[in-house]
Amino acid sequence: MAWPYASGPRHIGHVAGFGVPADIFARYHRLRGNDVLMVSGTDEHGTPVMVAADKEGRTPAETAEHYNRLIREDLRDLGLSYDLFTRTTTANHHRVVQDVFKTLWEKGLIVEQKMLVAFSPTTGHTLPDRYIEGTCPVCGFAEARGDQCDNCGHQLDPVELIDPRSKVDGSTPIFRETEHLFLDLGAFADRLRGWVAEQRHWRPNVRNFSLALLDELRPRPVTRDLDWGVRIPVPGYSEQENKRIYVWIDAVVGYLSAAVEWAASRGTPEAWRDWWQNPEARHFYFMGKDNIVFHTIIWPSELLGYGTGGELGAGRELQLPYNVVASEFLTMESRQFSTSRNVGIYVRDFLSRYEPDPLRYYLTAAGPETQDADFTWAHFVRRTNDELVATWGNLVNRTLTSAYRNFGAAVPQPGELTADDRGVLDELEDGFALVAEQIDAARFKAALAEAMRLASRTNGYLSEQAPWNVLGEDRQRAGTILYVALRCIDSLKILFTPFLPFTSQTLHELLGYEGWLAGPLVFEDRRDADGKVHTVLTGDYASWVGSWRPSELPPGQSLREPKALFRKLDPKLADEEVARMSSEGAS
Repeated sequence: MAWPYASGPRHIGHVAGFGVPADIFARYHRLRGNDVLMVSGTDEHGTPVMVAADKEGRTPAETAEHYNRLIREDLRDLGLSYDLFTRTTTANHHRVVQDVFKTLWEKGLIVEQKMLVAFSPTTGHTLPDRYIEGTCPVCGFAEARGDQCDNCGHQLDPVELIDPRSKVDGSTPIFRETEHLFLDLGAFADRLRGWVAEQRHWRPNVRNFSLALLDELRPRPVTRDLDWGVRIPVPGYSEQENKRIYVWIDAVVGYLSAAVEWAASRGTPEAWRDWWQNPEARHFYFMGKDNIVFHTIIWPSELLGYGTGGELGAGRELQLPYNVVASEFLTMESRQFSTSRNVGIYVRDFLSRYEPDPLRYYLTAAGPETQDADFTWAHFVRRTNDELVATWGNLVNRTLTSAYRNFGAAVPQPGELTADDRGVLDELEDGFALVAEQIDAARFKAALAEAMRLASRTNGYLSEQAPWNVLGEDRQRAGTILYVALRCIDSLKILFTPFLPFTSQTLHELLGYEGWLAGPLVFEDRRDADGKVHTVLTGDYASWVGSWRPSELPPGQSLREPKALFRKLDPKLADEEVARMSSEGAS
């Protein structure tokens, strides 16, 4: 999963790309019984954190600490089930980054060149490429970034922009020539082209965009004029206090360093090799489309260049990405989310008023999976009420309530099943393969739609059979109908768990089960080699119960008193939230 900058709180556009899809995938594979290692952390180096520190009157270290805490709390509250969510300021991460960097340099893949670097006339610090805007020299887009134009997709350098300006304070950057180290991306062009061309299981937007980038590969700087970040481990640079490794080459190494940290924390320091040096292991990367280049070009180049490795690799190659699952952009009431432009709905703010599962549902069902999508409060309220409340929640509530009240708060003993009974149970059983096929292909919207279709199918069965109408004259038949419906919602509970973990756990308990189907996520303190302690987000997933198979709900199992899974939202909330956004934007 992409590493969020520790330069501000994350908005729902961020988690629509890197967060919710990855968690759906991880929870599903755990239910399938597959081994899963889901890692990420806060990206804490570079000028984005320094800019935020200057703005807020903190040191970069204090800023990183502050936003690391906020972000990991938000991701926990959203239910993102990391095996390890760490940070890039650990001694472990620095050691792994320096090993990769030094190995590339020793192989002649990192070379020295002069370049023009943008400095802020206000602070004297370098400005990150993404904090510089101007007119794209290729397509004329007026808000192109210093590293890439979001309109035409071309890779850029800040000096190429027409009328460049700082996004922080609007000032015109000062460009100074300075010596830096560059990764020779051109050296990897042929291997990358062949590799990307073979990845026909990637989303078309990712594959096509990556192939187009290969036509314009050029050396890319891997160092910056900064005093905050990973020290450069090569002669002539290691002694310099004001040069550091560029954050974009540092952050992607985090996938590797986090696995190394995870293994060490378990007392099995070599276990990371089972994931990184095992040809049977498959690596999936989740992000927004603005990070595609780093995961299909930059990181693979580092991995190819590292080869059998330096100190860490120990003579064995590291695995390339199997799939790069990039979402498109999510806009907000027709405006593009942007932390730097203060346009967004922050995860923390959202979850202070709404439950996490409706947000996860919306971002999956109506999110930017393969094309840009627009979040509107009216749409969120409607989908919550019409789909979660009226379809899935209503099915659960009326089934549980009828069984609880009329059959002694237990699963009824069924009689002989009819063709209709067997038909709906068979359809639910077939649904496991159908939903699995979509999730395996990272088609989460289609997978969720299939699960919701099965909920509607079960709702239809229950309405047609109407157990409440036959209860007085044929109690056994009424019990059989409710038994079938309870087995259906028990199966649906599993199908919905990757998408709606919180309410699936609630339903798990209402159906009389013990244990965690979707348990709590926890913070743990970890001590690094330098003695410093940092807090990580993790969970005890081996203790969770549940598996990806149809219900075996036993007759007679005690049920708990029913309660609603979802809160119906007043339609007026949409107008209130839009007004809140307007007032906050004005302030």
